Amino acid sequence: MKYDKIELPYSYNALEPYIDEETVNIHYNKHLQGYVNKLNTVLEGHEKFTKGKTLEEILSDVNKIPKGIRQAVINQGGGVANHNLYFSILSPHPKKCPEGKLLKEIIKTFKSLELLEEQVSAAAINQFGSGYGWLVKDKHGKLKIMSTLNQDTPLSFGFIPLIAIDIWEHAYYLKYKNLRAEYVKNIWNIIDWGKVEEYYKK
Repeated sequence: MKYDKIELPYSYNALEPYIDEETVNIHYNKHLQGYVNKLNTVLEGHEKFTKGKTLEEILSDVNKIPKGIRQAVINQGGGVANHNLYFSILSPHPKKCPEGKLLKEIIKTFKSLELLEEQVSAAAINQFGSGYGWLVKDKHGKLKIMSTLNQDTPLSFGFIPLIAIDIWEHAYYLKYKNLRAEYVKNIWNIIDWGKVEEYYKK
């Protein structure tokens, strides 16, 4: 298949106690794999359009997606790209604090790392229904917090995603039930600022 999910960089139980083994397994192997399968099915017969393009490039200019498949590519492609980022920034042994240029930009924009985390958490917790809370950067390297609905991605709005907090119920419901805020609070224990720095530098 042309587009695929990332290789999970940790075992299914490695994120415990913050995210349980069953949730990681189902989230990665069922939900994310489902988006991968559906995306590649939608794109069958459109190889001329996809040739040489990364998924991120496709989602960064949705107006160029053929109209007949555009919304399906936004939905399924966003599901792949958003989940790949989400799983990639989590770690059982995360870097707890950013450094260098990213930390300077965080302090400049949000005054402190704690205030940044509070605002990203609020964006995730207050997103109505399914979606994500995000930390993103614009083309000038400036930081912004946003939320998106369903599988919409910041890429389609001209931003580079750095942190994604998935607040679809399949991301947390087995462990946290209706306590979305507790899940969001706990996820900061496993967000790897080293990985976030990599994305910021790109």
